[in-house]
Amino acid sequence: MFAVIKTGGKQYRVAADDLLKVEKVKGEPGEIIQFGEVLVVGGDNVTLGVPTIAGATVAAEVLEQGRGDKVIAFKKRRRKNSRRKRGHRQEFTLLRVTEILTDGAKPTVTARPKPEPKPKPVITEADDGDEPDESAAPKAKAAKKPAAKKPAAKKPGKTADKTSDKPKSGGKGKKK
Repeated sequence: MFAVIKTGGKQYRVAADDLLKVEKVKGEPGEIIQFGEVLVVGGDNVTLGVPTIAGATVAAEVLEQGRGDKVIAFKKRRRKNSRRKRGHRQEFTLLRVTEILTDGAKPTVTARPKPEPKPKPVITEADDGDEPDESAAPKAKAAKKPAAKKPAAKKPGKTADKTSDKPKSGGKGKKK
């Protein structure tokens, strides 16, 4: 049995136990959501909606709420030093279709309970003296200080005896 549903401005052909990546819809992971806009229900006999089928719904379980890959919109106008770069990540919802319902039936599959965080084991301090304490952190080593930098040796400047006949202005100089 299959159905065609409409969500997020798009149409999807789904069957039971299909994984589906749709535009973001409200719902926490593990929650069951229903899609009421069913356009076609197929199987042994096909039922077409005008535009939707009354009483038909598709139940799906939310697996994940996420964001897609980054899409970069880069616009450039040549020879005008004009450019614009914008990034965008589209949000999506990953679903698993649980059942296709007709005639106003309610979903039989219920939402899974949220897993409770496992309690951390309680550490008791029993010192026998035989074993070193594993929970005690080793002492941190003293950090070495970097060596002080020596000042750079000064280069000898130009002396008066190394003067040249070249003009400083960049001109041709004296004519001989």
